[in-house]
Amino acid sequence: MQARMSPTYSIAAAAIMTAIVAVFTYVIQVRNPASGGYFNLSDVAVIFSAITFGPWIGLVSGGLGTAIADLISGYAPFAPISFVAHGGEGLLAGFIALQRPSWLVPAWLVGVVWMMLAYLVGEGVFFAWSDAIADLLGSNWIQALAGLLGIALYFAVRAAYPPIGELRLGRTWKEI
Repeated sequence: MQARMSPTYSIAAAAIMTAIVAVFTYVIQVRNPASGGYFNLSDVAVIFSAITFGPWIGLVSGGLGTAIADLISGYAPFAPISFVAHGGEGLLAGFIALQRPSWLVPAWLVGVVWMMLAYLVGEGVFFAWSDAIADLLGSNWIQALAGLLGIALYFAVRAAYPPIGELRLGRTWKEI
């Protein structure tokens, strides 16, 4: 039977990864003048979080981290969309990586497709479809592509600290 992470560990991991996602989202921002949105490196941290710690921590850190960064960056209207887009990205990528540990690229792909569709629909409904399409073509696909670096980061961290590869499987620190 698979062991479960303790609630304390899960809360701590979610909090730390939320902060990391917020930093990755906040530190580098390239504004898209056509839409009012911006390119950032959030997908790197969201994908890393999801494939390292699993779907629930991917959901929490992806959703909250990007929404917090939007709020403190002056992009508050985007925060709810970012929460749904990146939270869903983390949930889906983490779920696929949990079910099929070798499917990290398909996990990334499903996650970023969700993110791009969520932004397209969210921005189209709440703002303007022209802005949503401009964001999709101008920055969201580049941001999604950058998310592949989250897989590279996972392998780099796993090479430096091999037990990290066991965390998404629900094992506790004491077991690894």
